Amino acid sequence: MYKYPENIPKKNFDLNSKLKIFQIYKNLKYPSLKIDSYFQVYEEIFKNYIEKKIIFVEVGVLGGGSLFMWKEYFGKDARIIGIDLNPEAKKWEKYGFEIFIGSQSDEKFWNYFYEKVGKIDILLDDGGHHNRQQMTSVYSAIPNIKDGGVIVVEDTHTSYMSPFGNPSKHSFINFSKHMIDKINYRFPDISFKNKYKSEKKIFSISFYESIVVFNINSTKCFVPEHVNTTGDPYAVSDFSFTESFPKIQGFIDTKLPILKKIPIIKKIVKILFYKKNIIWKIKEYFVLRKFFK
Repeated sequence: MYKYPENIPKKNFDLNSKLKIFQIYKNLKYPSLKIDSYFQVYEEIFKNYIEKKIIFVEVGVLGGGSLFMWKEYFGKDARIIGIDLNPEAKKWEKYGFEIFIGSQSDEKFWNYFYEKVGKIDILLDDGGHHNRQQMTSVYSAIPNIKDGGVIVVEDTHTSYMSPFGNPSKHSFINFSKHMIDKINYRFPDISFKNKYKSEKKIFSISFYESIVVFNINSTKCFVPEHVNTTGDPYAVSDFSFTESFPKIQGFIDTKLPILKKIPIIKKIVKILFYKKNIIWKIKEYFVLRKFFK
């Protein structure tokens, strides 16, 4: 049975008390450990799956409590599957849950799992929280999540903690940022310039405190195109770049165009104000760095 910890601000409890999933959590018969900020996220990302015929998979279920929470929350039509490294978790099968024993960092295990279960709707990773475990779970799940489904990774604060080998270039959070790049690589004007393939299954990624959600929908991951509206045409001047170049560039263009005809001057102007725009980049560096503090 849930007991409100005295060290947690009461406002957190009051906020969560309005949520269906937290009401279920408070009355669990078996143990489960969740962060109090997670219930707001659960309600936001899972509410559309309630009373739907879905396959929900959670990694890390030994205590058993979360299995019962998800079953009550999603409803009788939900198929709840648990994954754990400890064989003792098999005891929850007598309550109608499916339990698989295996390592989430083992790609062979995941191949076996999806071969047996097929495509799923939701994967919730509350397992070991190490980089390799989280990334292997996500990478294995991406092709095996149905369109409209999600991959939810909890406790991503471990990407900043030394016991988990972080901070690291190869932390899970940096992996997630890399996947943002791959989503943006779908845009045709930049896709051919990078060495990585664009992402074709992940429609979007949502970041919360200590939780990352990958929204899967291959039908929405198409290469975009510009779409213009129709109507009476009229002449307009595009001012979108007027703030991005030093005024001296316009001065050279209008007052001293002869300079651009001298090869060495033309090359210098191109480097400083056009192709590389070094002066502008230096100026912008000092302006922009305040946004990264």
